[in-house]
Amino acid sequence: MQFGFWETTCAILIPGILLASWIDFAQRRVPNWLNAALIVLGFAVQAYFHGWSGMATGGWGLLTGFGLLILPWMMHGMGAGDVKLMAAIGVWIGPMLTLYAFALGAVIGGVVAVVMIVSTGRLHMACANMNVILSKCSNPQTMFTEYGAAKSFGSTSQLLPYGVPLTAGTLIILGAKMFGWWGV
Repeated sequence: MQFGFWETTCAILIPGILLASWIDFAQRRVPNWLNAALIVLGFAVQAYFHGWSGMATGGWGLLTGFGLLILPWMMHGMGAGDVKLMAAIGVWIGPMLTLYAFALGAVIGGVVAVVMIVSTGRLHMACANMNVILSKCSNPQTMFTEYGAAKSFGSTSQLLPYGVPLTAGTLIILGAKMFGWWGV
């Protein structure tokens, strides 16, 4: 069987993001070495199969993935590893599929967060934490401070390792691409 671009992408990216997701779940971080390896390999595969246009697609994908999550990171709402993971995914799948993967990952993350909140009986605390976040976002002086940071909620919340829903969204989008679902 001859491996084309998408087969190669699946063969390298899927194990890479599954590893990132597992580490994020276990350690609440995505290591820089893994994100850097995915970025470098992504550009190499893009260049091998598509030349300069592949490098450009990878670059736009990287910027898209980075751009989608840099603001939440600057607001102390997530870790930098998640931002770099989404950028690495973008190198492989390009800007449009990165948007789709992010959107799907955000929905999955939202559903998982609600299930976590309800199943642990923390609805009251989650509402209080949401009020802090809304207060933070409505005041330019606190928007980019540690006030209301995800880690500041301590035992009142469970932190969601965001690499997990980002991986799930990406896997679904890759499946859609490989199997021709939704014309992706």
